[in-house]
Amino acid sequence: MIHSILEFNLLSMKYYSVFIVTILLFACKENTAQTDSQVADVAQEEEALQVPIIDPNGTTLETRINPPSGYERVPAEPSSYEQYLRDLKLKEHGEPALMYDGTPKNGQDYVFIAVVDQEIGTRDLHQCADAVMRIRAEYLWQTKQYDKIHFNFTNGFRCDYTKWMNGQRVSIKGNKTTWYNAGGPSNTYKDFWKYMELIFNYAGTLSLSKELLPKDVKDLAIGDVFIRGGSPGHAILVIDVAIDPETGEKLFLLAQSYMPAQQTQILVNHNKPIISPWYSEDFGSMLNTPEWTFESSQLMTFED
Repeated sequence: MIHSILEFNLLSMKYYSVFIVTILLFACKENTAQTDSQVADVAQEEEALQVPIIDPNGTTLETRINPPSGYERVPAEPSSYEQYLRDLKLKEHGEPALMYDGTPKNGQDYVFIAVVDQEIGTRDLHQCADAVMRIRAEYLWQTKQYDKIHFNFTNGFRCDYTKWMNGQRVSIKGNKTTWYNAGGPSNTYKDFWKYMELIFNYAGTLSLSKELLPKDVKDLAIGDVFIRGGSPGHAILVIDVAIDPETGEKLFLLAQSYMPAQQTQILVNHNKPIISPWYSEDFGSMLNTPEWTFESSQLMTFED
């Protein structure tokens, strides 16, 4: 009898132990499921906080192209050249860059992600350096800083817009260039555009590279220019800059026109597609863009 009672107690204890272990395992499994669910929720929240780099509905550079997660655009004053560049109107997402004759540029997806919505005229003039000079001159003209609008011809002749708006015009005979009086003062946009087409005709990467000042890549800023003067040469505008506030790393956007004359484009980045169209300042000694390669020493800036 005692033996039977003992067996019964041992058996009860065995079942009780199995019951307790089962409860603990179920609780542990439930707790693990809850933890996994919480992790998934956090991941979804973090993903939701990450704004896509390209917003197809954005109509300006600033609203179309966001900095990658963790980066912020560098500050810019409302009336500054930096903010002017960010406010440049873009053509609808996916629209091609057009040549001066109205035909689309090849390499839509390979070369660029967006196109600046500006007319470029019907002559084969608005090429690489011309786009850089035109955007800067447009800003200065719109903000009435007329005395700062001047560019040198390839032969060294300085062509000031203030003289042009006062009615003077340029006489070019061989390599001799002079001013002459041609009428009364005028400062319409039509007059400004005629001035710019004159600049496009007689200035280029060679003359512009001699006007600009060298700059270290670590000091890269909005409005700087990567340029190689010559024939062939090329010029690309640093059109925006963002920074990682923790590490100080800079990212930048690049804009170019090309040959033949064409609308200005925002370039893609094949070196780091994950941050494209942004480029990192840590590109080394050579900056590879879709249609040109620059040396880091070819960064330059306008003299204010």
